[in-house]
Amino acid sequence: MSHAIAVIPARGGSKRIPRKNIMDFFGKPMIAWTIEAAIQSGCFQRVVVSTDDEEIATVAREYGAEVPFLRMQNADDYSPVSQATLTALTQAESHWNESYQTVVQLMANCPIRGAADIRSALETFQKHDRVFQISCFRYGWMNPWWAARLAEDNKPEPVFSGANTKRSQDLETLYCPTGAIWIANVEQLRVADTFYGTGHVFEPVAWTSAVDIDDMDDLLMAKAVHLMLREALGQSF
Repeated sequence: MSHAIAVIPARGGSKRIPRKNIMDFFGKPMIAWTIEAAIQSGCFQRVVVSTDDEEIATVAREYGAEVPFLRMQNADDYSPVSQATLTALTQAESHWNESYQTVVQLMANCPIRGAADIRSALETFQKHDRVFQISCFRYGWMNPWWAARLAEDNKPEPVFSGANTKRSQDLETLYCPTGAIWIANVEQLRVADTFYGTGHVFEPVAWTSAVDIDDMDDLLMAKAVHLMLREALGQSF
């Protein structure tokens, strides 16, 4: 896709896991896994890391990403990540005097999503002439239909009335968005100001590719999944 750009947002001020984007994940900084997947997919005119942090920028360049500028806006705890991507788009177009038809937002805290996942998602986006496409995964053993709030005395208050009396196989399949691969038409993203613009769709990926690391529990899950996949493929470190 000669007019596609990959944007990898990576703030320096992560709170729940400090310096998360460049912490070690099986011998490489976490962000390196996403950079390499984007480059190896062969889908992009540019693979850009959008960061406000010079150390992250240096690491990103070492692994092949382009970081010709630092993010000057939307680097706080409150701005939606789509705003960071839009800022990066504007900076990239100005810096290289280029225009892009498609933008793919790849979160650095999804290190298990690979090049094949990215290629497949883009092919589906193009095939169906989509405008906004958000990656998701199917809920498995954690069945959201059985979710409950706990009162002070630990008395459960079901979120979905009546669902907790049904068998899992009798309940409708539910899906959850993941930050692994979000795709949009650039012009329409600018109009909507969000990937959840009019006509957005969810596109399932394998749950193993969808692991999104926000806290230490997520990190433990990601490490377990990575080891499981390596063992299944007969790979060693």
